Amino acid sequence: MQIYNTMTRKKEELIPLVPGQISMYACGPTVYNYFHIGNARPFIVFDTLRRYLEYRGYNVRFVQNFTDIDDKMIRRANEEGTTVKELGERFIKEYYHDADALGVRRASVNPRATEHIGEIISLVSTLIEKGHAYATPDGDVYFSVRSFEGYGKLSGQNIDDLENGARVDPDEAKRDPLDFALWKAEKPGEPSWDSPWGKGRPGWHIECSAMSMAILGETFDIHGGGQDLIFPHHENEIAQSEAATGHPFARYWMHNGYINIDNQKMSKSLNNFFTVRDIATEFDLEAVRMFMLSVQYRNPVNFSREMIQQAESALERLRTAKERLAEAPIAPEGTAEDAVFLTQLQDIKARFCEAMDDDLNTADAIGVLFDFARTANTFVTEPRGKAAIEAGQALLDELTGVLGILAPKKTEEFPAEALALLEERQVVRKAKNFARADEIRDALKEMGFTVEDTATGPKLKKL
Repeated sequence: MQIYNTMTRKKEELIPLVPGQISMYACGPTVYNYFHIGNARPFIVFDTLRRYLEYRGYNVRFVQNFTDIDDKMIRRANEEGTTVKELGERFIKEYYHDADALGVRRASVNPRATEHIGEIISLVSTLIEKGHAYATPDGDVYFSVRSFEGYGKLSGQNIDDLENGARVDPDEAKRDPLDFALWKAEKPGEPSWDSPWGKGRPGWHIECSAMSMAILGETFDIHGGGQDLIFPHHENEIAQSEAATGHPFARYWMHNGYINIDNQKMSKSLNNFFTVRDIATEFDLEAVRMFMLSVQYRNPVNFSREMIQQAESALERLRTAKERLAEAPIAPEGTAEDAVFLTQLQDIKARFCEAMDDDLNTADAIGVLFDFARTANTFVTEPRGKAAIEAGQALLDELTGVLGILAPKKTEEFPAEALALLEERQVVRKAKNFARADEIRDALKEMGFTVEDTATGPKLKKL
């Protein structure tokens, strides 16, 4: 598999540190609010990467953190009159709710920054001992950027250019305007922990270094995140990690492109800032996942309602093919066309893997699935051999599973009352009591559901 490495600015063959195993870290959410549509993209991208690597036979250890202590969390907790811990617990639950709806599987490990304070303090102490960090009289600790020779290698930033644009707040005791905080001294009303430099809390950048190395080791295979994290977050991670260990941090760096809203940058000031929870009131989030995967991950993507509607239509095309394979008439014996179809399936699988092997090109992979749908729809117009049909079903489930789409819907998503009405509607329709059937449809609509009559029976859909 070839992946684009942000560090080297070229596609490279993915060769893991340990044959057959992949260690991967992706930056997770800061849990102070529902996550927005821009956050959703890296969650979906790196979930898909993990799925595909597992499909190809790798044992993947995937770590995605929760930032549960930082300035934004403290500010939100104070505004709500709650604790940072309570705020974090609440929005971690909300994250899982929305991530589940997007088809994002749980990571192998979801570490929280507050669970790794000991490792953070140890890492900061090592940096001080090696001359890469210093403590101020007030109890802050800063990383000395100029002490790390390779600073700027990920982002391509020139340290002299950075210096020209840097500034120092009057209350900061930095030796250099480029230096960044590893440990922040305690302030009134903030959570704090004991440390060799006095009570305080970690800076944002050091949290990811400590968590990733604690779980995956000093060097691991893949570090991922949004393009917006390249500088300064990931640049700072590299500097502090490699300064402490003397070893390479991550071997491959992957970054997804930006999301625009109706061709504009997402911003609260432009009133185009949408959380995934907002979008879920209007669309099935499976369509959002499909939309995200319809563009190769490194390219920018333009979010609009029209694009989500197109993704819904695309999903329906694949869903129809799946239903037609499930309902296909079975011939008493195999047919001559079966062998041709089985050969076509092999070609489809090869083309799908070829697309995914080319830097996780999900856009081309989805194109292959559409070819699959057309082939399958043509094949089942006549009775066919059972083995060929089952092979088609298995491959479609296999490939859509890699992308995290067309997963069976859980009936638990719908209230028991709505399911009971749906069942009653089936009964009265068979009895040709269409007036009652219409009443039930209206009642379901008032509950927020519509009825879709399909070849496999009626189904509920959220409005």
